[in-house]
Amino acid sequence: MSKTRFASCKCISMIGMQGNLVNIEANIADGMSRFTIVGLPDTSVNEARDRVLTAFKTGGVYLSECHIVVNLGPASLQKRGSHYDLAIATSVMGAYGVLDKSRIEDVVLLGELGLDGRIHPVRGVLPAVNAAIQKGVQDLVVPLANLEEARLLKGVRVVGFGHISEVINHFGGRAPAVEYTPVQRSQSAQVKASRQALDMKDVLGQHEAKYALEVAAAGFHNIFMQGPPGTGKSMLASRLVSILPRLNDAQAIETTSIYSLCGMAPEDRLMYTPPFEAPHHTATAPAIIGGGSAGIRPGSISRAHNGVLFLDEAPEFSPRVLQTLRQPLESGMVSIERSAMKAEYLAHFQLVLAANPCPCGLFSAKNDKCQCSSIVRRRYLSRLSGPLLDRIDIFTTVENVRSSEIDASQSENSDTIRARVEKARARASARWAKTPWSVNSEVPGSYLRKICTNREILAAIHDSVDRGLLSLRGADRVLRLGWSVADLRGDAELNFEHIEKALSLKGGGILGG
Repeated sequence: MSKTRFASCKCISMIGMQGNLVNIEANIADGMSRFTIVGLPDTSVNEARDRVLTAFKTGGVYLSECHIVVNLGPASLQKRGSHYDLAIATSVMGAYGVLDKSRIEDVVLLGELGLDGRIHPVRGVLPAVNAAIQKGVQDLVVPLANLEEARLLKGVRVVGFGHISEVINHFGGRAPAVEYTPVQRSQSAQVKASRQALDMKDVLGQHEAKYALEVAAAGFHNIFMQGPPGTGKSMLASRLVSILPRLNDAQAIETTSIYSLCGMAPEDRLMYTPPFEAPHHTATAPAIIGGGSAGIRPGSISRAHNGVLFLDEAPEFSPRVLQTLRQPLESGMVSIERSAMKAEYLAHFQLVLAANPCPCGLFSAKNDKCQCSSIVRRRYLSRLSGPLLDRIDIFTTVENVRSSEIDASQSENSDTIRARVEKARARASARWAKTPWSVNSEVPGSYLRKICTNREILAAIHDSVDRGLLSLRGADRVLRLGWSVADLRGDAELNFEHIEKALSLKGGGILGG
């Protein structure tokens, strides 16, 4: 009877934002040389056989003729990616007796092997470490290039190695010392820590648009800016993140985890600045929503989680892309389904739309140079569907700035505005402290109507709904917007002045006539 040897270790499989513990089992039996990987591996996992065997030779590991079977359990879970390489190699070496198999049983290993034995960095280390902590894992091995990222989270012992020989020596084996150059992460793929600071002070004039952005920041509301080219719509949108409060620890972990899955996370810090995503209008649905043919990856709306998604020239985007935004705007999640799996990503973002008033962009109450007919203008803006626009809280017009408004001394800087926004957020957070919500835009309309003590306001809103001036969803958004106005003014109760201001920002008329 042939002699069999067995060892196991662990790895993490990421499906969307969910991490699953995978048991890597290796069985070695005497017989014809074969290396089989089972457990629903994809092509990149099956290719690990050649990478592992070649890396063994570089690390001084020579296997005699034998039959190797590696099982990735649970077998019902599809395995994707090259980050299984190191765990597969370690379990095989444990089974063969190259290292102490008792020391690897409860260890999670992540890393891709090169043919020279070096361990290459992989995507998604931060969410994988977070998943390992939640599963009760105590020890984790990562590529040396991912070590600082993995150590951003506390609660697990993390070590990093750059070569397979170091892994062998760490787990009780003996491997010759190898001189090598550690593999570095791609610098072009990382979010740069230093970027030019954008300040609202750079925007001259546009006081109404700035106030609209301030209210949007206070309640995390969606906003639509319309105006001719060159009036500063993109400039305003890009500076919205400069007046948003810093992310808290939980939000920073969520946002950095998403960027880690994209291979774009910073090496040594969590992302406390709200992200800003501005895809081009030619972007495809998978680029915006997520997915892809090579594997499911987060899209722009997930990278904008806890931050801003800016769609410039919004009517030029594909109708399919615009329609797919509706569900994430309501749920804060995006689900991507394939025949074999379903991945869910966080997508709680603040949507900023910008559009010209017509195809030529010259239509304005102060300008008669537009050559577009009324039909052409209506057809152009009708590309933005009613259900999508109904999810927009604030509509503002951005006009050309007069020469009298070109005075930088009259423009507030972002720090001053952000201080007011932070105070407004604190008031909202205190109000909703005993609820699951923290910002005004999250609160359901049913709850808003329940806590509204001013029955005249409710009666007027119901009258506007009956007259068709507001949809029921629009009425709820007016209430949310009214609370954001009240929070910025420091008022503890909602009154008609707040609602009237909310309606002017929403683009509605006077309540009750």
